[in-house]
Order: sequence, then structure tokens, then C-alpha cells
Amino acid sequence: MKKNIIILLSIVVLFTMSCNENKKNTEAIIQIKKEMTAKDILGNSNYLAISYGGYRAQSRTVQPSIEELKEDMKILAAMGIKIIRTYNVQESFPHASNVLKAISELKVEDPNFEMYVMLGAWIDCVNAWTDQPVDHNIESPNNKSEIARAVALANQYPDIVKVIAVGNEAMIKWATSYYVEPHIILKWVNHLQELKATGKLSKDIWITSSDDFTSWGGGDASYHTEDLAKLAKAVDYISMHTYPYHNTHYNPAFWRVPMEEEQLSKEEKVDAAMERAITFAKQQYDSVANYMRSLGVNKPIHIGETGWATTSKGFYGANGSKATDEYKQSLYYNQMRDWTNKAGISCFYFEAFNEQWKDATHPNGSENHFGLFTISGKAKYTIWDLVDQGVFNGLTRNGNPITKTYEGNKDSLMKTVLVPPSKNE
Repeated sequence: MKKNIIILLSIVVLFTMSCNENKKNTEAIIQIKKEMTAKDILGNSNYLAISYGGYRAQSRTVQPSIEELKEDMKILAAMGIKIIRTYNVQESFPHASNVLKAISELKVEDPNFEMYVMLGAWIDCVNAWTDQPVDHNIESPNNKSEIARAVALANQYPDIVKVIAVGNEAMIKWATSYYVEPHIILKWVNHLQELKATGKLSKDIWITSSDDFTSWGGGDASYHTEDLAKLAKAVDYISMHTYPYHNTHYNPAFWRVPMEEEQLSKEEKVDAAMERAITFAKQQYDSVANYMRSLGVNKPIHIGETGWATTSKGFYGANGSKATDEYKQSLYYNQMRDWTNKAGISCFYFEAFNEQWKDATHPNGSENHFGLFTISGKAKYTIWDLVDQGVFNGLTRNGNPITKTYEGNKDSLMKTVLVPPSKNE
């Protein structure tokens, strides 16, 4: 009798354990299937971020097709990218809306396909980009419709759009042709937050403005205004930009080779310079974090843009800071990913593919060459290892298979690498 009771109790225990295990498995499946929010995605190293423009031509009037955008989304997904950043929803350039349509179609074709969007709304001042006098305290009348289009797209694709960014480098004062004062950005951020509060926009969508670290109070104290403090408190998170690459020309103290390193080999000098570049970016990030703490703002800070170009005939090339090549881009990208992933910071690396419209009259201008891929689909040195791993097998861009730049010959690549100037130069 005692033996039978023991057997019965064992069966009950096993049954209970089995039920609990099934419950855990069910809960895990539900967790996997639940709709991801910005809060789940940003700062999650399993959801790598990148800035994306799919333009292939020298003018934005030539829009990439839906099929070309789908081609790009498959390439990015193969890299582990799961959230991309776009920049505007201007009526004459339907790039962002087409990107959303492309992702939506891919999700229908493959229910496991996963890609989200940080949707940018372009903001500028009155008379921006014209020959008329600009007034940075008065906004362009186009801003209202730009915000309305962003809201409409977010509501049309709530499963894809997880962030709306009000403006891109719209408050930084070196953007003399279009920048606005913070009260204009604040107005639209408050508007979007009100739409969330009244159920006219998903409560889970996060609102931000993506701007230079200085615009977020990390640099010149002249930016430390009451309106900026209000803006910091109104957004859901801070999206800041940091560009050590540009500072190799404009603020090069960190970049030049110090005397104690002049005996190092060429590669060692470059490696050391790139470590200083990463330190420089971290310092800019910390400067924004410190200013936010001084305001009593305790919100996530993510990197909305940072990158490193691979070609330059200007300030950053052979006759300038000598910062530009694929080897340095690789070091910067990998070290940025390593730091931000470990720190729980999303990094919208700039950018996925080269775009030649950015400086159409200067084909070798650095702005055209920030991509990890060339326009034809060649993978730059930064991601040669992914080509070797076969992650792009069967994928194409512009009909071309994904192959390596320099035909995969590192020695050929290294011949293009220049050592930063010394302190004495």
C-alpha cells in the first residue's frame, strides 16, 4: 500500500512539473510573439540599428523601387539589423512610405521577417533652402504637413513604426540654411505626446528629436536654454549624434599622433588613433548625460547617428586629416558596436549604403561614402567577415551578388590607408 502511494505521489509530481513546463513554454511563445515596442527594442543588442537611405542615383527625384527597397531590407536583415532610421516624409520624396510598404510586404511573404523603423519628420525654418532671408525663430509652413504625414504613416504601420523623430540636426546652429530654435521642436514633440495621450497615436511609440550632441547641451553653454530643458523633459528619450570623423578636421587635438607614438608602425599608429576617436565619442555621449543629470532628466540616451566615411578628396583625405579609408571605418564600426551593445545603447550607425545624391557634384566627396556597402552592393572591409560567413548568399543589390571591395585583398586595401598627421605637422 505504501509503495502504491509513493508511485501515485510520483505521478502527481511529474504531472505537475510537466504542466508547469508547458506553461513556461507557452509563456515563452507568447513573449516571442508579442508586439515589440520602442522600449523593448532600443538598447537591446539583439536589435541592431542603422541609418538607411536607399537612393542609388545622383538625385532624389529618382526614387528606389519597392523591389529595390525589399532587396536592401533582406541584406540588412541578414546582418542582424532590425531597426532602421529614415529622415523625412516629404510629399515629393515618398522614400519613407515606400520603405514601410516594402517591409510590410516582406512580412506578408515571410511572417518571421522582422524590421522596425525610426521615422524621421523633417523640420526647418521659414525660407529654408531658398534665396530669401531665413528666420530661425519662425518655422517653415511645411512642418505642419510633415508631422501630419508622419502620424498617418505611424498609424498605418503601427507594427513597424516604433519611433518618430522630430527633426534631424534641426537645432544645431552650424546648419545655417535651415535650423530652428528649440521651441519649434518642443511644439511638435508636445503635439505628438498629446496625440498619444488622447489615443490618436499609439501610446507605445516613442517621440524624440535626433540632433548633434551640442544641441542636447553637451557642448557650448549657449545651447543651455529653458526651451531645451523643456524639450529634454518632453521627449521619451534623447537621440544624439557624435562624429569624431568630422572632428579630425574641426577639432583635431585627439586625432594627431602624439610624440610618444611616433616610433610605432603605420598600423599601430592608426589603431591608436581610432581608439582615441572612440574615446572622443564616449566623451561627447557623457557630456550629454551629464547635462541631462543637471536638469534632473533621467531618460535613455541613444546614438541617433555616428559614422566614418571611406573616401574623401576634401578635409578628411590625403590633403587633410587623412582620416578616410575602409580600414579606419572598420575599426570605428566594430568598436562602436562593442561599446554600445555592452552599454545598452542603440547606435543608428550612419549608414547602410553609399548614396551619391548627397554631394552630387563631387563624386569623391565624403558625404557620398559613409555606407558599409557601395551603391553596386560591394561589402566594404567592415563586413568582409559576413561575406565569408555566407550571410549574403543568394542576396543581390542592383542585380549584383554581394562581394568584397578590393576583391577581398587586404594588402591592396592597406596601401590606401594613411597615417594621421603628427603633433608637429
